[in-house]
Amino acid sequence: MRALHFSALVVILLTAWSIPAQETPRPPARGGQGAGALAEEAAARYAAADVRVLTVGIIYNAGLVDLATAFTKETGKKVAVNTVIMGSAVNAIKTANPPADVIMLPFELMSSLSLDGNIVPGTYLPLGRSEMGLAVRAGAPHPDISTVEQLAAALRSAKMVMRSDPSHGSMVAKVIEDKVIKRPEFAGVNSMVSTQGEGGQALARGQGDMALQAICEILPHKEIEVVGPLPRDLGAWIDMSTAVSARAMHRDDAIAFVKYILRPESKPVWQAKGLERFQ
Repeated sequence: MRALHFSALVVILLTAWSIPAQETPRPPARGGQGAGALAEEAAARYAAADVRVLTVGIIYNAGLVDLATAFTKETGKKVAVNTVIMGSAVNAIKTANPPADVIMLPFELMSSLSLDGNIVPGTYLPLGRSEMGLAVRAGAPHPDISTVEQLAAALRSAKMVMRSDPSHGSMVAKVIEDKVIKRPEFAGVNSMVSTQGEGGQALARGQGDMALQAICEILPHKEIEVVGPLPRDLGAWIDMSTAVSARAMHRDDAIAFVKYILRPESKPVWQAKGLERFQ
């Protein structure tokens, strides 16, 4: 049986009080003692969960953990969340064992899964929009980026603008490259691809003085601040969706969880973490 690969962002929500989202345990650095044991423990808890969720980092950071914790508190159902990189998400949904019950992906990837019969009919639903934004170091001035021209001027004033690497399959990085960096209006912008993590993470470590990143991936870092979303004329966003996997082993619980996270009451939770709900 093929083992499910767990990233450093695995979250196991056993009870409402067991693991707050802000204190999610992460495996030690590669080579550190206990990394294998921790991964095995996480895999076992994922397998035992009532609802297994597979998603990408951009949604993980946008309120999902908070809502999963609340769901567990209200229903007693254990929820496990696993993140995978965008480029491997479709394959993981089709082949990983144990299989995910709920999947959350960009529309483009979910549509492909739907056409191939990999989701339960009638459960493919819109989730929200994740907009790209500009980040600066905490306490730094916030430039006016309300128009394409003003954004371009702000980026050209930076010594270095950090961004994510599109060669690794990151849809965020691809949107930033295609919608911003490659456009003629942004000629002369000195940008650098982060070699370790996302562009926002690089800025938080002290690299560069600005970063282009999904807003929901800027907000978790106290070392940096969101200036604002990029001008709408650029169309720099990713639309997200959710569905129940056709391989789900806990279909009823999965449907209940999807309904829970899409309730009107959930909208402020998503919005506070950078995801704009469609409804």
